[in-house]
Amino acid sequence: MTDIQEIPDEDHEMFEHFRFIADPGQDLLRIDKFLLHKIANATRTRIQYALEGGNILVNGKTSKSSYKVKPGDDISIIFAYPKKEIELLPEPIPINIVFEDDDILIVNKEAGMVVHPGVGNFTGTLINALLYHCNNLPKKEKSERDPFNEFRPGLVHRIDKNTSGLLVIAKNDLAMNKLAKAFFEKSIDRKYVTLAWGDFKDDEGTIIAHIGRDLKDRKRMAAFPQGEHGKHAITHYKVLERFKNVTLLECKLETGRTHQIRVHLQHIGHPVFNDATYGGDKIIRGQVNTKYRQFVENCFALIPGQALHAMSLGFIHPATGKKVYFEATVPLGFETIIEKWRTYAKR
Repeated sequence: MTDIQEIPDEDHEMFEHFRFIADPGQDLLRIDKFLLHKIANATRTRIQYALEGGNILVNGKTSKSSYKVKPGDDISIIFAYPKKEIELLPEPIPINIVFEDDDILIVNKEAGMVVHPGVGNFTGTLINALLYHCNNLPKKEKSERDPFNEFRPGLVHRIDKNTSGLLVIAKNDLAMNKLAKAFFEKSIDRKYVTLAWGDFKDDEGTIIAHIGRDLKDRKRMAAFPQGEHGKHAITHYKVLERFKNVTLLECKLETGRTHQIRVHLQHIGHPVFNDATYGGDKIIRGQVNTKYRQFVENCFALIPGQALHAMSLGFIHPATGKKVYFEATVPLGFETIIEKWRTYAKR
């Protein structure tokens, strides 16, 4: 593997923070040492994080930490946020609040809504809606590894943009700390319902594979069964209903890695239905003819993304100490897809 790799064309929403052109007489020098001399108040740790995140470019390509700067090299440091400080603004966006008291708020997020601000989504997020609904949500401190950390007030967990379902929001510092501890200790009971391609051999199963950034595409996650990369991840699944070419599952998370259910199901050859990132937006099972293709495409059109719904949340209430449980049925589009496959399977 070379020290410099191509970056995807779609990284156009990155923002340049620093740029240097190496002098004609520049001696060969490791890039981290080069940048330490160039950037005021820089630390080796911060530069290493930027290298690991693919945020340092040499001549337009992402650089490895072992790269040695040569005369004339064009070096840029880019991040997925602009230099200008982001201002979080309350916005009157309708949200489905399932439960609320002085300490917590349970939201049933619709598919297609971004949870928190990020590149290309500085407004219109769930956080903007929550700020309109609530005052003084607890904020996290700034983090060098995660520059958006402070722009997620009240959040102790999240779900993907095109995943629907339940989220718990902390309304004060005590609730945030207790809920964050519960997630860390894996005492939160979370269940999802999903439609996955294929007919599962067993009625129940457990998927164990590390999850980390895809080594070829950093916008995706990938499963690493040998544990050489990524972080430990466990997903339990149970078959709810079989429709021959697709299967309705209940998934229970033992860990909470990014895209965990989607990556794990793809890893075992059963990608989530209509998941464009992990191959579920193509016909994986079934005899492909015009009629069947049209049927599947009609199903795809009913939801904005993957057929995955955060169905239930159970945890100890941070103030009362009592067990609470919340459940939300799948949205209409998802339910319609299930009915269509149920009818298809009977035929």
